[in-house]
Amino acid sequence: MSDHSAPLQQPYGRAYEQMLENVRYDGAYPTREKAEEAVRLVLAGLGRQLTGDERVELAARLPVEAARVLTAQIPDTQPLGGWAFVKDLAARTGGSLATTRWDTGSVFSAVAAYAGPDLVTRILHRLPSGYALLFGRAELTKAA
Repeated sequence: MSDHSAPLQQPYGRAYEQMLENVRYDGAYPTREKAEEAVRLVLAGLGRQLTGDERVELAARLPVEAARVLTAQIPDTQPLGGWAFVKDLAARTGGSLATTRWDTGSVFSAVAAYAGPDLVTRILHRLPSGYALLFGRAELTKAA
């Protein structure tokens, strides 16, 4: 007779654990739990903004646990610009704008590492203005 009971919490995959460690290190978070809170908050927010092929391709490149957070969200009908995105996340958590901006940059840095420069460029073209700085890139304006 075998025991088929599963543990209460499944361990995360190696790729997601590495992502959390990267965010923890880059964001100078005191614990892995704080880094994971930031990852979940920011990826859920991004999931409400990103649509189309870029959303699908990003989900395919992220660790499965991160992809689930991203794709569990229904995209908003009115996408937010970069600063409005940060303000929305801060309002949802009650956090400060400065802390939320830091969280966003820390998580987007890890996301960019998984996505690669070409996909990040396509993501930035799909999103409204203001996200490039959040991804650690210069905000370029289109010529008139």
